[in-house]
Amino acid sequence: MKKRHQQKLVVLTVFLFLSFNIPLLLLFDSSEPFLGIPIFYIYIFSIWTFSVIVSLIIVNRYYE
Repeated sequence: MKKRHQQKLVVLTVFLFLSFNIPLLLLFDSSEPFLGIPIFYIYIFSIWTFSVIVSLIIVNRYYE
């Protein structure tokens, strides 16, 4: 794997570490749902989906 792809994955890891940190998670821990789904779950799964898509893009560019 190229060095720049590794660096991008490290940046993604740091972003995930910061986004799943307790103080930031507590900002989205409210009792009000959005379209019937708690905002906390929407935040968790949207960050997770974003990380999967970004890592897929980075890894696919490595194999081209």
